[in-house]
Amino acid sequence: MLSSLSYLDITIILIYFGIILWIAQWASKNKSESGGAVDYFLAGRNSGWLVIGASLFASNIGSEIILGVSGAGARGNMPMANFEIIASLVLILLGWVFVPFYLRTGVYTMPEFLEKRYSKACRSYLSVISILAYVITKISLIIFAGALVFETIGIPFWTGAIITVVATGFYTVLGGLKAVIYTDMVQAFILLIGTIAVTAFGLYALGGWDHMIDVLTIASAQEGNPPTEQFFNLWRPMTDTEYPWTGMLFGAPILGVWYWCTDQYIVQRTLSAKDINNARKGALFAGYLKLLPVFIFFIPGVIAYALLQEGAIDFSMENADQALPAMINGFLPSGLKGLAIAGLLAALMSSLSSAFNSSSTLLTIDFYQKYKPTATQKDLVSFGRIATVVLVIVSLGWIPFMKSLMGGGIFHYLQSVQAYISPPIAAVFLFGLFYKWINAKGAIVSLWVGFAVGVFRLVAEFLSNEGTIQVNEGSFLGVFLDINFLHFALFLFILCAVILMIVSKMGQPQPAEMLELVTFKRRSERLKVKWSSDATLTVILIGLVLALWWLFSTWGIAN
Repeated sequence: MLSSLSYLDITIILIYFGIILWIAQWASKNKSESGGAVDYFLAGRNSGWLVIGASLFASNIGSEIILGVSGAGARGNMPMANFEIIASLVLILLGWVFVPFYLRTGVYTMPEFLEKRYSKACRSYLSVISILAYVITKISLIIFAGALVFETIGIPFWTGAIITVVATGFYTVLGGLKAVIYTDMVQAFILLIGTIAVTAFGLYALGGWDHMIDVLTIASAQEGNPPTEQFFNLWRPMTDTEYPWTGMLFGAPILGVWYWCTDQYIVQRTLSAKDINNARKGALFAGYLKLLPVFIFFIPGVIAYALLQEGAIDFSMENADQALPAMINGFLPSGLKGLAIAGLLAALMSSLSSAFNSSSTLLTIDFYQKYKPTATQKDLVSFGRIATVVLVIVSLGWIPFMKSLMGGGIFHYLQSVQAYISPPIAAVFLFGLFYKWINAKGAIVSLWVGFAVGVFRLVAEFLSNEGTIQVNEGSFLGVFLDINFLHFALFLFILCAVILMIVSKMGQPQPAEMLELVTFKRRSERLKVKWSSDATLTVILIGLVLALWWLFSTWGIAN
């Protein structure tokens, strides 16, 4: 593909890099009045809703999401798109339920909030688990997907991985969160323009929507190909081994609550808001943006599959995650091809820079500052920059292990691993906000039991896939591993919630003064919400989600 890039394409890519580096330099020079750690880790707490929403979207939509969702489209795994749609609903929870508590307490990190609600032990647990999760499911996966993007333009995998790390790490270290969120805003729009162009030109090359349906119908008659309706139906039977509707409707939101409402990687953007209104509007704006991946990531994958059937495109279904890059290479004209590649690089760099900044924030605030309370603001910023380098090295080391877990594609890997670590965290945050009698002992026991069960599942699955252990059908371990990962997330969430409640009931509640800022008030005061533009936007967003569910729940969409 490198040889197929015109000078115009290369120029556009270089202009993209120039703009990003210029914004990072601008952000590093324009300090807020707060200065120091507040400026570096929380962008001076002065961000507006537009940059927050765009940053939430761009941070989430990395190359691994784009390649993974488009790969799911090519495989006919339409239910995967539900993760994107459900995120819109969970972002409503972030804006209305969680954000007010986070901003009211003035925390830097999510573990810091857990300490205020429960105890130091809970804070330490979440700090360690979050950093491990970033290595396992974020940084290394983003680097892996980014290296695949570089492979499509003729650059070797590991060379691409190193270029990815160095280029992104440079501007992240330079400007902190302010550089991250302002570059995210620009990258979000570049990403949208590039992927919309891929969709439009791919569909045009195929001959339109009706012809695509005809191609899918003919292909479905051949043995081994998915039926046509599989490409357009978000829901599968409860007995489906991959994406049962029960798992999607009840299990996927648990992953969403952890990721969108309690994970430092995402929530840090809302912590930088000027006020609650800007944070909430930013979350809602991101919710609207999260409806787009169905059309600009998943549908292009379906288009790529149809083009493959006609021999108009060349990629392997064993590596369907490369469907979108293959379309970029095959159908975009000079100039737009460079813009689309810039869009993929934008997705890569925005999510990776967010992971770097969030990881360094956790290491700095929850570890370094804790053990060195006399550290100056300059010391905190310096340590945060050094922490980024260490995490990058560790993440690169995890990539070879990650490959063996990726039989279902990038996106499947990401969601399945999250299903094993997120339920206990989601339970502790969610129930802790609503019930004052939930105490620290119940929280820490629930967290550790949930962690043990989740890690047991993850390790057993890894060893089974590697052939290290033999699992007999019908055995306890065989039945345990056969549980769908979304059902497993639901069961683990219920288990952790029960443990949380039982252990808490056996002890004493936290002191009342400790709970003042971190729990809801009396029930009669919870519902005192004035109707506002935010409420109107929320209702419209819910309506759009329901419309999408209806649209992609019938065969009528394809006829």
